[in-house]
Formats: sequence, structure tokens, C-alpha cells
Amino acid sequence: MSNLRIFAVNRKKISSLHYFNNMCSSKIRASLKRLKLHVLLGRHYSSLPGLIGNDIKSLHSIISPPIAKIRNIGIMAHIDAGKTTTTERILYYSGYTRSLGDVDDGDTVTDFMAQERERGITIQSAAVTFDWKGHRVNLIDTPGHVDFTLEVERCLRVLDGAVAVFDASAGVEAQTLTVWRQADKHKVPRICFLNKMDKTGASFNYAVESIREKLKAKPLLLQLPIGEGKAFKGVVDVVGKEKLLWNPNSNDGKDFERKPLLETSDPKLLNETTEARNALIEQVADLDDEFADLVLGEFSENFDLLPAEKLQTAIRRVTLAQTAVPVLCGSALKNKGVQPLLDAVTLYLPSPEERSCEFLQWYKGDLCALAFKVLHDKQRGPLVFMRIYSGMLKPQTAIHNINGNCTERISRLLLPFADQHIEIPLLTAGNIALTVGLKHTATGDTIVSSKSSALAASRRAKREGEKKQKENGEAERLLLAGVEIPEPVFFCTIEPPSMAKQPDLDHALKCLQREDPSLKVKLDPDSGQTILCGMGELHIEIIHDRIKREYGLETYLGPLQVAYREAILNSVHATDTLDRTLGDKRHLVTVELEAKPMETSSLLPIIEYAASVAGDLSQASREAFENGVHSACLQGPLLGSPVQDLAVTLHSLVIHPGTSTTMISACVSRCLQKALKKAEKQILEPLMNLEVTVTRDYLSPVLADLAQRRGNIQEIQSRQDSNVVTGFVPLAEIMGYSTVLRTLTSGSATFSLELSNYQAMNPQDQSTLLSQRSGLS
Repeated sequence: MSNLRIFAVNRKKISSLHYFNNMCSSKIRASLKRLKLHVLLGRHYSSLPGLIGNDIKSLHSIISPPIAKIRNIGIMAHIDAGKTTTTERILYYSGYTRSLGDVDDGDTVTDFMAQERERGITIQSAAVTFDWKGHRVNLIDTPGHVDFTLEVERCLRVLDGAVAVFDASAGVEAQTLTVWRQADKHKVPRICFLNKMDKTGASFNYAVESIREKLKAKPLLLQLPIGEGKAFKGVVDVVGKEKLLWNPNSNDGKDFERKPLLETSDPKLLNETTEARNALIEQVADLDDEFADLVLGEFSENFDLLPAEKLQTAIRRVTLAQTAVPVLCGSALKNKGVQPLLDAVTLYLPSPEERSCEFLQWYKGDLCALAFKVLHDKQRGPLVFMRIYSGMLKPQTAIHNINGNCTERISRLLLPFADQHIEIPLLTAGNIALTVGLKHTATGDTIVSSKSSALAASRRAKREGEKKQKENGEAERLLLAGVEIPEPVFFCTIEPPSMAKQPDLDHALKCLQREDPSLKVKLDPDSGQTILCGMGELHIEIIHDRIKREYGLETYLGPLQVAYREAILNSVHATDTLDRTLGDKRHLVTVELEAKPMETSSLLPIIEYAASVAGDLSQASREAFENGVHSACLQGPLLGSPVQDLAVTLHSLVIHPGTSTTMISACVSRCLQKALKKAEKQILEPLMNLEVTVTRDYLSPVLADLAQRRGNIQEIQSRQDSNVVTGFVPLAEIMGYSTVLRTLTSGSATFSLELSNYQAMNPQDQSTLLSQRSGLS
């Protein structure tokens, strides 16, 4: 009731503002009513999102802040580095939650799925919106587990900056490398946060050195820790030469004091900080010419006189140019160092206008947005996350989907707050929104205001392309910048409890595929069973669990299978003739082709045409030939797995007049299958990058176990009291490894896996596998 009274008072204050007199009062009342429901029925807030304390901001400033004050950032890291805990502290200190959530207690804001709260891991990326010191921050908490790499990929696609979180006792870990490479690919500026400084074995210097060595990045030390491990009590701000000490008696970390470093009280710390600041100034001057001129000109005699603002501006330029990364430290769990991290986000990471998107110039201020994630809500239907690059988005307006070539209507526009959503009347460029009412939009779709707007943009792009003497295809590609979806490595059959439930299962899988493009579903042509293809054991387990909880279906999973591939070892020729009479029409095709292995790795076959036939083939015949080749490569002769690293050359194609293209494709497919059966063949298996962190006591049994699993150990590194074993292991040998590793090491070891490449099996292992598949062993 007290919340209700506060809200009522605030509402009276809001309604008295002159701003509201100029707007349609009925719309405002309706949106306030909905806003009230959302706020009161959801989690407890210390104040209305966007309203700090009793300061009432106008509704306009809450909904569309100036673009220079917006920060779209992601939190990325290896599993268990503390991403979700950091996000939870950020929400608490920015005044959006009343209590500090804990991953172990399962009450965090961003991990709202039942599976996430049970396992204590992030599975889906979650978006939260909050204000900090006059800036609007749209923050996305991403998963750290390798099975959900696509979640990180599609979020980085729409973010302007990122915070990379590190475990200070471990430094750079396997998945850190993966997410760092993804951020490099999308050219995302980032800052580093060395978390868990309070943990036993935490080492600031070790973590910084691992960033320098393994990530090949240039760390800019903006902070130094005061103590490490149990002795950690605060940080030193190197730029401002101040120390930040948190009150040890404070339970929530809101109370901390900022004191200047003095010669009288902290001579040793002041000396260290001065050295670190001078090193930082020299480092930034090496990377930024403008700052170098300033330092050499005015402040060459004494770096201490250089104002902090000038240094911060130069650090920002260097960060945006991605030539170096600022490094901060703290302990999210112990509530230390999070507020300075938020200040660094607003100071050093870019606003949307500072990130250049080449394709925006074609739209001339019209709406251009990218759908980067789809969620299914039982009440509202599909919810589509969108990043608005230009223009404005309003509810009850029609939009055009370029990829799907369809027009849809947005019924409502929401501001995301994890699983709570606040309805808003409009959203401008640079923001991240949640839309309701789009039935056909999927991940990676480009959204514009109308079909004519898309055509006008396309024409402008083509004209510009001709000026620069580029191919038109490149200009077209700029309009549709989507997300690359990795190939699945695991598959298994899935069956409903009865045939009557099959349509319900198909619907559930269709919805889950729209949410998660890395999940593939196909039908086995021989058995008619539905096959799930995923990125790993955990991925398929989560999908199975979600079908049960969200759709109420008790499905049965078959045993997990590895996605093998096949290749040929020698060149073979084949000829085939197809002669069929359907009705009064004769279909006659004769094909002669050659199949040979390729040296470079490619999943799709390379198709070539001999000089004798290249000029005589029609476009329809070429397409029919290519369709036949692609369908033949889907199922190899050994295991029925896809054939890769294959080049196919057409030597002769004789077609009787009136023969359909379907018959041409069927004949080509049969001819290529015949060629593949004649060739010498081998099976390729997925090889995984494995990293095991284990204490010295258990190193020997772990190495012995990996040797039995056909593991190839690359190196063993020392990391404080532990050893880090890196190597390659075939995926088939690593199934259920987590249970075995737990048993071997009494639960003390951790491991991470990532697909490396496909490698040929040796003849002995191949014959064993074929015997198992044929039921002979």
C-alpha cells in the first residue's frame, strides 16, 4: 500500500507539469495505468524506472533521451566469471531494484528462466534498461557457456560497446577468447573488469598479463587494487589519483568514500599510483597523436599537472579506435568497484552516433531496425527485440520486413526490464526496444517503414555503388546485415508421447526455432522421425526441458549422436541415363560427371563445367544440375552424413526435348551417388578444443583418462595452484565427460569445450564405427 501511495503522489506531481498539458491526456492516462500495473505487479522497485528518489523527470526524458547520452552495452565473459552478479549490482546501484539478487539463491533479475535459476547459469541473453548519471544504458547480459555462443554473437551484432568480465584468479579463459574474437569481428569497443578480486588466489598483475599475452590487447590500467584476496578493500583511481574505500560495515556497498592520495597518509600508494599514471600517460600518448602533442607541448616537464579530463578524453578516443582497452577491477559479489565501472561505461564507451553503420546513409533518416532476438510469451505471443538504427518506432504502425518481404503491424512497444516490460508511446534511433504483434519476423531480419522506403534505399545504394565502381551485390548486402549461424554438432531423435501430440510438438519446435536459430529440426526420410540438431549436450537438454515446462509435452529423446561428415580420397567418373515416360511425355537425360576431392575445406560442393558444355547450357539446366549435386551431397554412402570437400565437374549433359528440370536433378543426383560409391571414402569427425583446469593432485588421472579418449594434449600451463590442460579430443569420446571428470577429481576440476574443426578418422576407428552402426559389434 505504501508503494501505491508513493506512486499516487508521484502521479499527481507528474500530471501537474506543463509538459502533460500539451499531450493527449487520454493516451497518457492509459499508458500510466498500464505502467502502474507493470510496476506494481512485478518486482519491487525502489523508485519508478528512470525516476531516482523523488526527482520526477518528464515522461519524454524517460522514453527518448538524446542519442549522445545512450549507451548500448553487453556484458560478456567465460562461464562463471560473474557477469550476472555484476549486472545485478548495476541495477541495484542505479536504483532499479530494492534487494541484491544472488545467482546461488536463484533470484536475479536477468536470469529469469526456471532452467537458469536451477542451474545458476545464463542461457538466454536478457536486456535491461536503466539510467546512470544522466545517461540511458541498455545493457544485455549474455551467456558464457559454449553451447550458447550464438546468443553472444547476435547481441554483439547490435551493441555499441561491451564490458569483458574476467575472474581475477584465472585471467583469460577458453570462452573469453571466443567472445573476444566475436567482439573483434563486429568491431565492438570494450573495457575490461577484473572481477573476484576478493577470491583466494586473485592476482591483478597475472590477469593483466594474460590480457596482454593471450588476447594480444594493450591494457590501460585505470585502477589499482588496494589489497588482493581476503585483504581486498578498495581501488585506486589512477587517472584522478584518488582512493575509493568501501565501508566494511555496509551490507550493500552503497557507502564508499573517495579520498585524494596524500604524501602524509599514503606515501607508498601515492608513489605506485604516480608511476602507474605516468606509464598510462606515456601509453596513451603512443597511441593518440593529438594527446601526444598536448603532453609534449604543455606538460612535458611535469605529468602531474595534466588535468584528469584531458586524460579521460584521450582514453575515450583510444578505446573507440580499439587500439587499447581500459582495465578496472573490483568484486561484484562483495559489492566493491561496480559504481566506478558504471562511470567508465558512460565515460569511455561509444554512443550510437559514434558507431558508423555504412548502410544508414541509404535510408536518409527513415526507419531502419534490426530484429536480433525473438521470445515467445504465453500471453502476448512473439516478442521481437529490435535495435533501431535510424528513424522512429511507434505502436499501431505498419512496418516492412525486407528479408521476409512482408508487411506487419506493431501493436505495442515495450521497454525491456528482463522479464518485466514497461509500455512506451515511441522510441527513437539508438535504442533497443521490444515489439509485440510481429508474427513472421525472425532473428537477423531488417525492418523498415515501408516497401517503397526499402526500394528507395536500394536505388541510392546502387547509384553509390556504381560511382565507386563496386558490385551492386555489395551495396545490397549492406541492407541486410544478419547473424552467422554455426552448424550443429549433436543430434538426436525426439518423439511425442503419442501421435495425437505430434502437431503440438511441431508447433513447440517451430516456436523454439524462431527463438534460437542454432537449433535445427529435420525429418528422417527413412524412419519419419523428428531429429533435433543442436550445439551440445546442454543445449539439447535445455530444449527438451523447455518443451516439457513451457508447452506441457512429455517428449522422449533418443541417444545423442555425433554429426559426422564424409569425404572422398580419389577422383572418379560416372555416367547415368534416366529414361521415364509420364503420361504421353518422355523424359530422357544422360549425364557424365567427375567427382574429386578438394584441398581446401568446404561444406558446400564446388561445381565446375567443362569447356565443351559451359556455353551450351541454359540457366534452367544449370540450376537443375546444381540442385541435383546439392541433394546428393546431403547423404554420403557410408553413414548417410553430409559429404564435404568435394568438387564436381560436368562433362556432358544430353537432354531430350520436353524433359522436366526435376528429372534432370534426379538423374544428376543418382549419377553423383554412383560416383561417390565407387570412390575411396573416409569419415570426418568433429574435433573439440578442450581446456581442463585441475589441481596438481588430480593432474595424472585426468591426463590418463584423456589418453584413453584419443585426446591430443597440446600444453599444460601453471595457473597459481592449478594446472590448465589444453588439447584436442574427438567429440564422440567426450560425451558425458562432466560426470567422469567430477568423479576423477572429487568435483574440483572444470572444463570447457569448443568446436575446432573436422578431422579424418584413422582406418581402425572408422571400421569400428561402421561396425557399430551396422549392428555387427
